[in-house]
Amino acid sequence: MTNKKPTKTACSKKATNNRSQKPKSTGSESSIMPLLLVVIFLAGLIGAAQQHMLPIGIVGMYLTLSLLSFIAYAIDKSAAKRGKWRTKESTLHLLALMGGWPGALFAQNVLRHKSVKASFRNVFWLTVIANLAVLAYGIQTGAVNMFI
Repeated sequence: MTNKKPTKTACSKKATNNRSQKPKSTGSESSIMPLLLVVIFLAGLIGAAQQHMLPIGIVGMYLTLSLLSFIAYAIDKSAAKRGKWRTKESTLHLLALMGGWPGALFAQNVLRHKSVKASFRNVFWLTVIANLAVLAYGIQTGAVNMFI
């Protein structure tokens, strides 16, 4: 008789591997598109402000809220790694809705945080659409000029 260790069956080995591995990225295109969207959006805001189509305060608001959103994601990622108190998802969504979505999108891709959970991502994209709709309405009606 030989002293062989019992081996796992192919099914149990496959199941163990699937649970321990994070989903693989679909390539560099999937991570560069959101970042490209952020750059194009912010460049468009700055260009609109330079052409006096948009108050510079709106650009400042988006940049400030984006920085705050990025910081909130970084703090939440750090807390998740250490098993500490987490930032509420509703707080992250509120920051995105108020105009911090470029920083949130940047954080999701750079920090790889909140980038897989489908329910979170669905609500996140709804906040982006809602924010852009309010911005477009404000530009169309001239309501953004109140923020000068």
